[in-house]
Amino acid sequence: MTSLAAVFAAIPLVIATGPGTELRRPLGITIIGGLFVSQVLTLYTTPVIYLLIDRLRNRFRPAPVPAPAE
Repeated sequence: MTSLAAVFAAIPLVIATGPGTELRRPLGITIIGGLFVSQVLTLYTTPVIYLLIDRLRNRFRPAPVPAPAE
């Protein structure tokens, strides 16, 4: 939600016309592109890292001791 608000805040930099827009437009494009890339990377890498940690934890977990028969 915060990324979306920042993207909407940068849109006027991209679509503006008038003097000085040749300096502000690259800034807006960079902001929007960076937010988009960071959001996509976060959405895909976080679950992968959690899965890798879980697999490592399961690999090094000691084997369960069987309960004695009664």
